[in-house]
This record gives sequence, structure tokens and C-alpha cells, in this order.
Amino acid sequence: MKSLVEIYDTTLRDGAQAEGINFSAQDKLRIAEKLDAFGVHYIEGGWPGSNPKDMEFFQQAARRKWKHARIAAFSMTRRKGVAVENDELMRLILEAKTPVVTIVGKTWLLHVTEVLRAKPEENLGMIGDTIRYLKDHGKKVIYDAEHSFDGFADEPEYALATWQAAEKAGADCIVLCDTNGGRLPREIAAATALAKSKLNCPVGIHTHNDCGFGVANAIAAVEAGAMQVQGTINGFGERTGNCNLISVIPTLQLKMGLNAVPKSSLPKLKELSEFVNEVANVRHDVRAPWVGQTAFAHKGGMHVHAIERVARSYEHVNPESVGNFRRVLVSDMSGRTNILLKARELGYQLSTDAPETRAITDQVKELEARGYEYEAAEGSLALLIGRTMKHCEPSFTVETYHVSMRRDKKESICEATVRIRVGDEIAHTVAEGDGPVNALDGALRRALVKFFPSLKGIELTDYKVRIINGATGTAAKTRVLITSSNGKREWGTVGVSENIIEASLEALVDSMEYALLKK
Repeated sequence: MKSLVEIYDTTLRDGAQAEGINFSAQDKLRIAEKLDAFGVHYIEGGWPGSNPKDMEFFQQAARRKWKHARIAAFSMTRRKGVAVENDELMRLILEAKTPVVTIVGKTWLLHVTEVLRAKPEENLGMIGDTIRYLKDHGKKVIYDAEHSFDGFADEPEYALATWQAAEKAGADCIVLCDTNGGRLPREIAAATALAKSKLNCPVGIHTHNDCGFGVANAIAAVEAGAMQVQGTINGFGERTGNCNLISVIPTLQLKMGLNAVPKSSLPKLKELSEFVNEVANVRHDVRAPWVGQTAFAHKGGMHVHAIERVARSYEHVNPESVGNFRRVLVSDMSGRTNILLKARELGYQLSTDAPETRAITDQVKELEARGYEYEAAEGSLALLIGRTMKHCEPSFTVETYHVSMRRDKKESICEATVRIRVGDEIAHTVAEGDGPVNALDGALRRALVKFFPSLKGIELTDYKVRIINGATGTAAKTRVLITSSNGKREWGTVGVSENIIEASLEALVDSMEYALLKK
């Protein structure tokens, strides 16, 4: 590995400012512990005094031992016209008891004169006074130079003067911020290179994603000499978000040969991404670079044929290097290689010339032409393969079912009855539910658990409906995709029909069948 690039995580402060994100103090502690174990260098916990949750986090954090990371508190320079020792912000930042303090100050003359309404010289004094005061109290001080690139573009001499004022006061690192997220990589690189040549302390980078360049701009800054990258897990942040550390870290480590986190942590990258999403109650982005479900998914027959021979022919890195895995998708674009690899993944052994291989390929293409989709329905696909190879027969049969809805006073009640056959035995059950599909699911499970107790632990975790040919109006075909889980793994199943209840039952039956299927 080459030189070290420090990773500064601001998920708990800048990331928490994203629309729809709301962390409790306990959430912040859980995420901080995960980040510390992963090996980031700094964890910014919040802004002391801005809300009770942040102060609670700092109080709890001060009582804990951190293995890798140093906890940072965030605040701004002293207020205009207030002596630094009398500023309430300084008292609060010291009460946080963090070893690191990050201070944000003005770089753009427009903000100084029109927003802050201070004289340029006073802004320089505010920067210097604040940093000196905190250094005198034994803090490591990181200076976030807000609007660095906008300020540098308008008044380069004044922007440089603010950075030099911070360095002169003792800042341990000066971080250039693309606060509006509107600069191009070449602009970021040029300003960072100049700052690097004029300053003796380390330079960092803090980018936003308003133009979609958050990660690209951070990498451009590192190539120009920045030694710290600030960002958030999964790119959480105001507006369109911050620089995504989940993309930056493997890029630094695997593409640029730079030392960012411990080598043993990189295979846990996908796990970290999903953990933070879960705590934030945000659905995982299946198309996220590096860690998304589709990041190493292959669908085209030509691609699949190539990766079967040389994986790196269509993969930029080994998926396992970031904790991900290769997926072969089966669809109407599939060739035989897709079927072979997917069958092997599901536990079946097929050969290229086997008649079953052609039969499965043809059947998949025919069914997808009718509206089925197997990319997210590996459970239904496994059953299709097994039945074609005559390795599995249905464990049960749904002989009849009925779904009805009635109104009881002001409440609507859905009821479903199901009659199933298992061998020579019959089960006939009734269940109520929040809707027709929920009621049908309940009745089916109630009947099946009498014969298959293991199905008690199966739960439906997601239900999606897609109208396939909307031009036919209410007679349109409906595709239902169901995701089920046994607590250890998840699988998808699919059903298609002009009747949404019929399509739902087909997917539900496949889900139960797959749960009972043994490789």
C-alpha cells in the first residue's frame, strides 16, 4: 500500500440532515461502534447544543473505549462581535469532551459580506481565534473551509487567506468543502493542488453530490494531494447527499493502492452499507456500486458465457473483495450458460448438451413472454428447474380456494378459505386478514403447518404488483413478486394472471414449496 488517506465519517451529523433520516442517540452509538470496528479514522457525532440527542451521544461516547476511530464534535467559528472565550458555542464544544473538534468557517467572500455581514478581516479573525482557543484546550482541530471552491473561483486570494489563517492558528488539517456540490472534477483538482502547494498542513476534501460528482470530486482531490476524505455511508446527506464513502473506500484501496481502512475490513463493506441502511430504515439500493444486489449480476448470455471462462472479463474486481457475490440472472435474454450456472447455484448439475438444459431455456423464454420474470424469483426458478429434471414433485396441491370481503359495521373484513391435499389427506382452513392476499396467506399457512411444522417460521417480507399490459385496462395481466424469509435467508417467487388473487396465490404456493425444497 502507498500513503495513508484518512477516512472521516460524518453520517451521524451531515448524513442525519438528509430528508427522511432520523437517528436516535442509541442509533448513533450503534453506527459509531460499527464504523469503529470497520476502521475509519474519525467519526463525527454531531453538533453539541443543536439538539439533546447529540449531547446524549457525546456523553455516552465519552464513557466508551474506541479501538480505531477518534470521535469528533462539530461546530462553527466564534460569532461575529463575540470574544471566543465568551461564546456559548465554545463552551458546548468543550463539554462534548471529544479529542477532535471540527470547525466550519467562511471561505467565500459572498458569504462573509452578504450572509455573515462581516468585514473580510473580521472573518479571518474569527477563524484564527476559534482554532487557537481550541488548540489551547488540547484539541485536535480540523478546519472545514465551507464553500472553498466557489470562494476560490470568485476571489482566489481571499480564499487562500482564509486557509492560511487557519493554518497559522494551528489547524491540524484544512478540509476544502464543495458545499454546493456544483464544481467539476478538474476545478476540484486545480484548487486542491494549489492549496497543497501553499499550505504546510494536510489538506482534506468534503464534497456533495448535487451534480452526481461527489465521489469523482473526492477522488480528483486525492489525486491532487488531499490526505483526508470526508463523507457518509451510502451517501446520506442534505439535498442529493454527500460523498459516498462506500464507493470511495474501495476505490482508494483497490483502484489506487492507497491505505484507507484495514485490509481485513474491506470484505465487510457490503455488510456495513446494509447495516446503516437498516438502522436508518432505508431500503437498500440494489444498483449501488460495489455493494448493490445487481453490482455483480450478469444477464446477457454473452456476458455469462465469458465470466464462466474468465470472471474478470466482465467484472472490474472480485465481488468477494467487498463482501458481495456474483449473480447469474435468468430471463428471455438468457443463453444456456445462464441456465447451467443458475442450476449449479441452486444445487442442480446440468450439462450443456443435456435435453433438460434446452427444455428449461425454452420454457423460461416462453414464460417470460407471458409476463413471468425470474431475475428476482429464484424460488420459482428453482422449482421450474427441479420439475423439468423430475427431481421434485409438489409437496401439496391447492384444490380450491375462496376469498371474500364483508363489512361489519364500519370495518371491512377479508376472509379466505383454502382446501389443500397432501398425499391422501385433506385440510380445509379459514383465515381473516388485513386484505385478500393477507387472508389467503394466513389460510394457506394454517393448512400447511399441520403437515409441515417447519413452515411456521416462514414470513412474507415484501409484496410487489406490476401491471404488465396496462392498455387492456382492468383485464390487464398482473405480475406478483413475493419475497419470503425463514430468518436466515430470503427468496423470491412470482405469479402471473389477469386475476391478482390468482397471481398472488401462485407466488405464495411457490414460496411454500421452495421453503420445503431440499437441494
